[in-house]
Amino acid sequence: MPVIHLVRHGQASFGTDNYDLLSPLGHEQAATTGRELARRGTRTPIMVSGSLQRQRRTAEIIAGELGLAESAVSTDVRWNEFDAHALVDARLGSHGASGDLSSQEFQVELDCEMQAWIDGGNPSWRSFSNGALAALAWIAEETPKGCEAIVATSAGVTAAVVGQLLGLDARGVIALNRVSVNASITTVLSGARGLSLLTFNDHAHVIGRAGLVTNR
Repeated sequence: MPVIHLVRHGQASFGTDNYDLLSPLGHEQAATTGRELARRGTRTPIMVSGSLQRQRRTAEIIAGELGLAESAVSTDVRWNEFDAHALVDARLGSHGASGDLSSQEFQVELDCEMQAWIDGGNPSWRSFSNGALAALAWIAEETPKGCEAIVATSAGVTAAVVGQLLGLDARGVIALNRVSVNASITTVLSGARGLSLLTFNDHAHVIGRAGLVTNR
């Protein structure tokens, strides 16, 4: 049965002019995850990422650790993260900007805005969530039995997919998004009964390594 690993990108550059770039720590996290997947003997006929820089670079680093060329990574924009900064900016309005917030303050505001976004039945949330699930279903179809696929994506996308697989409400999806660790691995099995979650937010490979456990 095909196995699909959803890898959250390494740490991006929060608080800088270009959040989408991996930080030096993010590069190290991605490489550590790549080495862990290699240690597990991951067989990877398919490697996919969203089109965001932090996702694409994470996938390229993992590919290198698996002995694959960067060109082995294909792009599917359905794995792109929602614009969290735009959500928070909309919530703050004239009272400030997301770039002025600490990481902890940003998360509090994001949780509140996500609650309103999801609970409000906003078509853009349904489109985002359903698009990610459709991308997962496509990979499940394209991955040969007994093989594995790796997707470099983001916390919100993974939370949306897992939320659908488990039938979670908005609070559940937000809780998953909040605890997602950079370069963590969420694994889904595609079998006769459809898609099943095996693990969520597996980051044992970065625990105990100085500074590698981050959420933003």
